[in-house]
Amino acid sequence: MSLELILAGIILVALTFYVLFAGADYGAGVWSLLASGPRALAQREAIAKAIGPIWEANHVWLILVVTILFTAFPKAFALISTQLHIPLSLMLIGIVLRGSAFAFRTNDVVPRTVSEVGAQKFWERIFAASSLFTPMMLGMTIGAVASGRLAGQGGTFIEVFVRPWAAPFCFAVGLLALTLFAFLAAVYLLLEADEAALRDDFRQRALWAGGVGVLLAGAVFLLANSGAPYVRYHLGHTTWGAMTMGLAGFSALAALTSLWQRRYRIAFVCTVSYVMFIVWGWGVSQYPYLVIPSVTITDSAPIQTLQLVLAAVLIGALLLFPSLYYLYRIFKGGTIRRALE
Repeated sequence: MSLELILAGIILVALTFYVLFAGADYGAGVWSLLASGPRALAQREAIAKAIGPIWEANHVWLILVVTILFTAFPKAFALISTQLHIPLSLMLIGIVLRGSAFAFRTNDVVPRTVSEVGAQKFWERIFAASSLFTPMMLGMTIGAVASGRLAGQGGTFIEVFVRPWAAPFCFAVGLLALTLFAFLAAVYLLLEADEAALRDDFRQRALWAGGVGVLLAGAVFLLANSGAPYVRYHLGHTTWGAMTMGLAGFSALAALTSLWQRRYRIAFVCTVSYVMFIVWGWGVSQYPYLVIPSVTITDSAPIQTLQLVLAAVLIGALLLFPSLYYLYRIFKGGTIRRALE
């Protein structure tokens, strides 16, 4: 196996971890915005308690993706960061706003006056709004990469920097990303909840998000016929593409059925599998391209650079994985045991 393929695989794995961990943090912001009923405050408190200790660490996967792409695949990085600088910049602004708002909202003094209560509500709205906005930009960026519209070098500003991502297919991918993140968050949160009533609140939200996500996944597949024909063809006409698509569909059905029957351990495993297979299906269907149709995996840095990047990733993994294991064992050990026992 070539070094380029190994590093491209590491990018896909890191992106998968980002979706499964940081994506759920964004989804939790969605449910914070939509918290309602007599337990609205309890729902928001459960969300803050769930993501508070870990949300900063979850961004390490995005940093790893960007770092490997920049050093190992500079041609792909240059094309993506140039032609998609608008949605990427908006996504980064959303990440900063969301993190800042969550910190101010959670770690500020206990509100005692009207102005302090108003400030906390303000940061709550910023946190929730950026949790909606940022996944949309991430999904639209991925949709643009898959669409095959980033090859153009000439044209107007709109043609080069706006049309590749401001398209129905990319918008549908953005909505799908947002819905999948909300689905993940609801399933994780019902495992975190100690009260039966609160657990049932998140169960209902998970069922709604899962159902909408299945419909959006079908819409994305249909829109891909014109929006991302290369990806659509390989999903439907290659063994690996059809396999990942079939596994994603089966996992989605199993997750929703398990949630309906309140079999939460199976629902957790199937939900994670469902989202994972969607990400992998996209990655497999793009092969051998990093950016369709102009940049392939072989358009990489010199072999010496690839060797150094791989060595740095392996050495970093010796520090990263034990640290993350220790972090999750401390703050999420009970939840993980309830999900897997």
